[in-house]
Amino acid sequence: MDEKQALARERRRNMMLQEPMLRVIPKVAVPMVISSLIDSIYNLVDTLFVSQLGVHATAAVAVNDSLMQILRAVSMGFAMGAASYISRLLGAKEDRRASRVGSSTLFIGVAFSLLFGLFCLLFRSSIVDLLGVTREAKQYSMQYAFWILLAAPFTTAEMIQNQLLRSEGSTHFAMIGMVSGCVLNIGLDPLFINVFGWGVAGAAGATALSKVVSAAVLALPFIRRTTMLEIGLKNFKPEKADAAEVARMGIPAFLRMSLLSLGGIVTNNIAKAFGSAVLAGISVANKMYRLVASAIMGFSQGFGPVAGFCYGAKKYRRVREAYYTTFGIAAVVACLLGAFMFIFSRGIISWFNSEANETMYAIGSLKIRANCLMLLPHIAVMITSNLYQSLGRPMGNLVLSMSRQLLFLIPLLLTLPKLFPLMGFPAEYGLAVSQAASDLLSFLFLALPLAIYMFRKIGQLPDGADPPFKSPASRGSR
Repeated sequence: MDEKQALARERRRNMMLQEPMLRVIPKVAVPMVISSLIDSIYNLVDTLFVSQLGVHATAAVAVNDSLMQILRAVSMGFAMGAASYISRLLGAKEDRRASRVGSSTLFIGVAFSLLFGLFCLLFRSSIVDLLGVTREAKQYSMQYAFWILLAAPFTTAEMIQNQLLRSEGSTHFAMIGMVSGCVLNIGLDPLFINVFGWGVAGAAGATALSKVVSAAVLALPFIRRTTMLEIGLKNFKPEKADAAEVARMGIPAFLRMSLLSLGGIVTNNIAKAFGSAVLAGISVANKMYRLVASAIMGFSQGFGPVAGFCYGAKKYRRVREAYYTTFGIAAVVACLLGAFMFIFSRGIISWFNSEANETMYAIGSLKIRANCLMLLPHIAVMITSNLYQSLGRPMGNLVLSMSRQLLFLIPLLLTLPKLFPLMGFPAEYGLAVSQAASDLLSFLFLALPLAIYMFRKIGQLPDGADPPFKSPASRGSR
């Protein structure tokens, strides 16, 4: 390692462990917020252009959103598991071991995703049926799925490299990689869909190509060796203990994303019984709300490496300070964005409603407004989940991951559409408010108690004391 690279590492470490938290959190989180927003814009842009082709095409993209979530679940399992571990290793100054973990995770994750994508391609027709496609939208959905699955290994490479950069606090590099792909996607969508006349397949092709470009751009900092981590084949040295720790933290992330996909699949299958207009309205509302939720996710993910660094360095006071600072900043931003979306929800839906379908207006607007009312509970759930992820406590992260989908959302999806007609409301209204109800219950019964428990645990410890929980990162390197 040359002197310039060593100095850059030390500056980054000092930023994470010494600078005021009101400066550190925005510095680390804002690029992540932008990256998360851009990740949401990927699908939103496709939906915006595809919506001009009609309700059935919009519904097809909605169904494939669940397929994208499955691919993201596979990728995030590798990415988040490695990122959580690497942050703690870097905080403990185990840089060489962190590079081995990052390199091994990247190459194994890409190979696994390639095999997974090829497998799904073989059973594409059955998969889109399972995802909840309507008969009229199936052909569109098949076209979209082909290109998304073909690009699966690049999607995984993009996400793992993104998280590796985030784990060391290099969030600007991560942001640049995401921005490059999104800009390309926005430029190619009208070209492929309208100029070339490729329709839904053109939207999918634009997204797939943008993933390839993002993965290539994100690789540049590692190739140029401007990062703390040294990623390459020379550091591809999988070790059982490291793999176990990555899996220990990655499996909850995988389950969280898988359950998100499962929630989407259940929603799609219930919505399709009401027709393509309801399915399209629910989908558009989800994607618009995801813009606000992605800002929350960006702040919570920005909090993650800071908390991991400080915990690895045994600076427990800074962990608590990072949590409260992140919540305060995220709450202000989310409330401003949420208020805008609440007020203009119908106008927002109209951007995607080329047929001016009144059912799509009603359902989409109701879902956006219900979700916006639950933003503060959602923030607490997300940051608390990342607290447990960053501190190497997978069970708390797993419980919170399961709560929003498996424990609360899916039961609510199955019951509220039946209860609402008994109260004089349309059944589809129950479908529209299920996610908001799930967020509230997740906060009250899980996030709040888990946050109190964790801060009682580390709140009693002075800086420099042995951590209350043991993990491979705290036992020293081999």
